[in-house]
Amino acid sequence: MPLVNIFLTDPIGDTMDDFVHDDLTFTFNTMDGAGPRRLVEGPMWAFVDWVMPDLSGLEMCRRLRADPRTSDAHVTIVLEQDDLDDRRRALRAGADDYIIGPLDRQKVLDRVLALQSRQQQRHATQMVELGDLKIDLSAQQARWADKPIPLRPNEFRLLRFLAENPNRVLSRQEMIEGLGKQDPPIDPRTVDVWIGRLRRAFRASGAGNPLRTVHAMGYVLDAT
Repeated sequence: MPLVNIFLTDPIGDTMDDFVHDDLTFTFNTMDGAGPRRLVEGPMWAFVDWVMPDLSGLEMCRRLRADPRTSDAHVTIVLEQDDLDDRRRALRAGADDYIIGPLDRQKVLDRVLALQSRQQQRHATQMVELGDLKIDLSAQQARWADKPIPLRPNEFRLLRFLAENPNRVLSRQEMIEGLGKQDPPIDPRTVDVWIGRLRRAFRASGAGNPLRTVHAMGYVLDAT
C-alpha cells in the first residue's frame, strides 16, 4: 500500500498511529536536525516547530530544502502564535505554509488530507543520482552506467537508503530502522543477507562492489 510520510520535530510524532485512507497509509515519525532517520517513500510532510531543542525552526526549514531526500517535502512551520512577521520569515526560509500549535494527530491529518493531491504531483518524478548510479523512484528502477540493476523490492529500498546516505558508515540497526523493519524485531545479521544480494546485483550490472564493509561497525556505499 502506498505511503505518505508525516514527520514532526515534536516527539509526539512517535506516539501517533498510522492512518489508512483511500488506499494510502499515512505514517508518523519524528525527526531532528539531521532530518528523517528512515526512508521517505512517497510524499513527505514535515511539521517543523518554531523552536527546537538544538536549532531554530527556520534553520530546519533551510536544511530540509537543501537535502535531496526532503527538498520536495511540504513543509509546515508550527508557530506558537499567529505572528505576521514570523510567517513571512518562515516562508522565506522555505516553508510552504504555517499552522498554530500545539498539534495533535487529527489536526495534522486534517491539514495533510486537505492538500494531499498537490503534494503527490510534486513527488511524482523524484530521482536519486550518485555518480554512475541512478535510482528512478517513480519507475522503481535502479541503473549503473545506464545498465539495469536487477533488484528485489527489499534490496531496491536498501540501495536507496544507502544512496541517500553516501560515504557514511551505517550500522545494521540503522539500516533496519531506516527501512522501517524494526517491528517485529529483525535479527541484525539479516542485514548481511540483504547486503550480499545487493552486491551480487551490482556485479551482475558491471558495477563491481561499491559497498564496503567496515569491521564491527557496518557498511558504507562509497560515492564515485
